[in-house]
Amino acid sequence: MDYRGVEADMKVLALDTSSIVASVAVMDDEKLIGEHIINHERTHSQKLMPMVDDLLKSCELTMEDIDLIAVAEGPGSFTGLRIGVATAKGLAHAMNIPVAGISTLDALAFNLPFCEGLICPLLDARRNQVYTAIYKWEEGDFLSIDGPMAITLDELIEKLSVRPERVIFMGDGMEKNAEVLTKSLGNRVVFSPNTVKMPRASSIAQLALQKAAEGKIESFYALTPNYLRKSEAERQYEEKMKRCDQDGCGKD
Repeated sequence: MDYRGVEADMKVLALDTSSIVASVAVMDDEKLIGEHIINHERTHSQKLMPMVDDLLKSCELTMEDIDLIAVAEGPGSFTGLRIGVATAKGLAHAMNIPVAGISTLDALAFNLPFCEGLICPLLDARRNQVYTAIYKWEEGDFLSIDGPMAITLDELIEKLSVRPERVIFMGDGMEKNAEVLTKSLGNRVVFSPNTVKMPRASSIAQLALQKAAEGKIESFYALTPNYLRKSEAERQYEEKMKRCDQDGCGKD
C-alpha cells in the first residue's frame, strides 16, 4: 500500500521491546517530543502500555494525534518482539493508521549518527551466535555494508579482519564478547558508551519518518516479526520430526 499521501508533519509513536530494554518515543519532523526508556527486567507485557500512556500524557497528546506506529521488528528476543509487534498492530488497527517495521540492528547503529568507521551492533543470539550487521556513514548517508545475520563471533571477526576501518560495537552482546574482539581486532575496536549502546525508540522513530517520506510504510496486516532464525521450539520440533521420519514413528 502506498502512503505517500500522509501529511508531512506526521507524528510517529515508536516502540522497542526487542531486548531487556523497553523504550517508547514520540517524534515529528521537527523534533523528538518525548522518550521513555527502562533498562530493568524483561517485563514488557506489564510495562509497555503504561509507558505509552504516560508518555502521551506527559507530551499532552492522545492516540488521536498519532499518524504512524513504528516498532522494532527484529531480530532480538522472540518474546519481546512478539509483544512489541502485537502492540503496534493493535494500536494501528484501533486507530486505522499505518505502521513501519524497523530492523533492531538498523536502529541500534543509527544511535551513532555521522561517526567515522564501521558500526557493528551485537545482540546475544545464544547457541554461540550473535545477531549482527555492519554499517557505515558515507557523505551523510547511512549505509548497510553486510547483514543482518545470525553468525558466530569467529565468522564476524573474519568479516571485519579484511577491512581497514576501526569498528564501533554496541548492543547487549558487546560486553560478553569484548575481550575476544579486542584480542582479535586490536586497537581498531571501539566500544560505545552506555547512553547509545542500547536500543532507543527515538532511533526507531527517525528511521520510520524516513520510510514514511519514501512511501514505504504499510498496513498493520503486513507487519510481522523478523526473528532471523528459527526459535528453539521450532528447531526441537523439526529435530523430532526428522527422528520420527527415520524411526518410523506412528507406523504399524
